[in-house]
Amino acid sequence: MVSFLICLALLIGGYFTYGKVVENTFAPDDRETPAVKINDGVDYVVLPQWKLFLVQLLNIAGLGPIFGALQGALWGPIVFLWITFGTLLAGGVHDFFSGMMSERNNGESISEIAGIYLGGAMKNVMRVFSVVLLVMVGTVFAVGPAGLIVTLFQQNGTEGILATTLFWLIIILVYYFIATFLSIDKIIGKIYPIFGICLIIMAVGVAIGIFVKPEYTIPEIWSNFRSMHPAGTPVWSFMFITVACGAISGFHATQSPLMARCMKSERQGHFVFYGAMVCEGVIALIWAAAGCSLYEVTGGLNTGLQAILANGQSAAIYDVCAKTMGGIGIALAMLGVIACPITSGDTAFRSARLVLADWLKLDQGKYKNRLILCIPVLGVGAFLGIGNCLKFIDYTVIWRYFSWTNQTLAMIVLWAASMYLFYDKKNYWLTAVPATFMSAVSATYFILAPECLGKLVNTYADGKLVSYNTVVAYPIGIAVAALFLGIFLYSIKKRNVSPRYDTLKK
Repeated sequence: MVSFLICLALLIGGYFTYGKVVENTFAPDDRETPAVKINDGVDYVVLPQWKLFLVQLLNIAGLGPIFGALQGALWGPIVFLWITFGTLLAGGVHDFFSGMMSERNNGESISEIAGIYLGGAMKNVMRVFSVVLLVMVGTVFAVGPAGLIVTLFQQNGTEGILATTLFWLIIILVYYFIATFLSIDKIIGKIYPIFGICLIIMAVGVAIGIFVKPEYTIPEIWSNFRSMHPAGTPVWSFMFITVACGAISGFHATQSPLMARCMKSERQGHFVFYGAMVCEGVIALIWAAAGCSLYEVTGGLNTGLQAILANGQSAAIYDVCAKTMGGIGIALAMLGVIACPITSGDTAFRSARLVLADWLKLDQGKYKNRLILCIPVLGVGAFLGIGNCLKFIDYTVIWRYFSWTNQTLAMIVLWAASMYLFYDKKNYWLTAVPATFMSAVSATYFILAPECLGKLVNTYADGKLVSYNTVVAYPIGIAVAALFLGIFLYSIKKRNVSPRYDTLKK
């Protein structure tokens, strides 16, 4: 329990210390923000700071810091270290710069930002990559909640379940269309703060439940400084990929521009972007602690947690809330597993619309232009969602790549931020170090993961994984990271450009 409290203190203290270093490096000023300068009444709308924070928190969170942290707890309390230092040194930096670079460039989407600082080829790659990723996320977060509603409230045979699931899927997609089409302050700005508060209350309730019930004890890092994963999955780099939203997540970079378009002052960035990531880190730390303390450990392995996670994410969240908070926890869990994915889904579709709008240069202040993008984006989402329910489309294989692509996107954004800092003659090591680290993480995972190159590299017997070939993967991952760092250093050494980002953009 002591190590948990130390990590919690580091997270909170890091917001005021390292977060301030990050802010001072960027050096926000009193220039006119996109929300004030453009203010189209749709996407560029000034929102109060407290609302910016809560909307940003829910945009980047959803169930990510809950279920990802529970899965990360399979490795034991060593996951606390990644959540803490990943949040402060990587995730918070990533979210701050993705939001503030967008703010400095008229609120443009992350694909356009990548193009400005990494070149036209990367811009086009990121455009396609971002839209596909966002539509996939939005679709999954439509199908998932629809199925959860049916599971929680109704059991009436296979045909009845299918029909009811399709009904709720259509209802959710209709809501997504409305939320994607209307101005950000009409729905998202009104209901997100409420759900953001619920997300925080749920985490606080879990923490209190662990502390007040003597049967639960949070294990110490120093007494369990090893992997406790029952399947023997390596810590590096699987734990760093699994705990994405609770430490660093590229998906956040697609969401931060939404709030960059709604800030009244650049000085709000520390609280809105870095602060929301620290808050998410705290939430993830609490849920990881629950995973480590509530379930049976057999032979030094987290077998009890593995068993509950095998029942699905909603069942695991439900069980933790019931154990720590009783009836109130069950109500919060039901709200959380339904509302949190939906709030990630609608902003995913909204972000997809904005990426396409920036790509095609379509003014979103006009109803016609919004319809031109909303209809096909939601149409694809509806096709994939209904197709999945009817079993003639199965995108679960593609979804398995999400973890890797998510962290690879974070890596790209950090390299873009490093180039931004170089152009602005600032300390680019602030972002180059975590960019190098995430390059090693992504490369290593791509080699070892069964859904990537793992089936070619690892050892299998009778179709089952026997061992991971870390002897090959680890050196390659480090070599790739060193190569990327070398390319970056070579690039900045050879370039003689204006240090002003506005000149660079032109």
